[in-house]
Amino acid sequence: MKITKASSICKQILAEVSKVIVGKETVLEQVLIGLLAKGNLLLEDVPGLAKTMMIKAFAQVMDCDFRRIQCTPDLLPADVTGSTIFNQKTQEFIFRKGPVFTNLLLVDEINRASPKTQSSLLEAMQEQHVTVDGVTYTLPTPFHVLATQNPIEFEGTFPLPEAQLDRFLMRLSVGYPAREEEIEILNRRIKRKQEEFSLEKITSANEILEIQKTVEEIHIDDRIKEYIVEIVRRTRENERIEVGASPRGSLALLHLSRASAIIDGRDFVNPDDVKKIVVPALSHRIILSTGSWLTGIKPEDIIARELAKIKAPRLD
Repeated sequence: MKITKASSICKQILAEVSKVIVGKETVLEQVLIGLLAKGNLLLEDVPGLAKTMMIKAFAQVMDCDFRRIQCTPDLLPADVTGSTIFNQKTQEFIFRKGPVFTNLLLVDEINRASPKTQSSLLEAMQEQHVTVDGVTYTLPTPFHVLATQNPIEFEGTFPLPEAQLDRFLMRLSVGYPAREEEIEILNRRIKRKQEEFSLEKITSANEILEIQKTVEEIHIDDRIKEYIVEIVRRTRENERIEVGASPRGSLALLHLSRASAIIDGRDFVNPDDVKKIVVPALSHRIILSTGSWLTGIKPEDIIARELAKIKAPRLD
């Protein structure tokens, strides 16, 4: 697919989703960048900020199959992946697919699921297939897990281990709307006269796959590669960080910056593409030292400070 066509589709997607999601242009663009980079996304914020609505809106506009899992402590792995049952009529065992067999899977409050159930998502997120009773089943394409969690409520939750956090390409925060934006949210709800919304289908799942292939063709200069590696290495050398980002963090910056370039209609990556996704791509991949954690310093702040110290390359 040509860059100009891919960019046009991306901008139409963002414009259509903005009809129901007010004033969150940056977050919407980050979500789309993550999807084009073939990633899984973690949306971490307090309840009521339209995280679920946002994901449903993207599914509608992209004409992708959408499933939702509401995580609870008693949710079982089979409730996610599916299970093999015995059909008495045919006297045969058949596999009944779980909600993971979709294009966009919303895993709501993922930290309320038990570790065993959380781990059942690992294979799907990393390999895009699931194994049940020794048989491997391939998931539809595109396939993306978009998980939410409440960062302020810890009672009855199971924090995600670092190994699973690392499987998320980005961790995003929606944030509260501004005063005028919240008034606009009320006005749009009054005008809609119902909770449900309907958006125009801008593209299709197959076309999204084509755009994802086009992302792989985006040129990235050697100086940008060095810039990415330097950013990641700084997380390993900072005294406030106990464990820095792994090479998977560098790969995340590579994929995301290319997707960012295609939205802007360019066939090459520039430093701004990297800068805009550094914090959401790396903040969940580092572990702070005990002293930093006790003083209330956030990973996002440390990464932003390190980024400011690094001179971005100039492309001729």
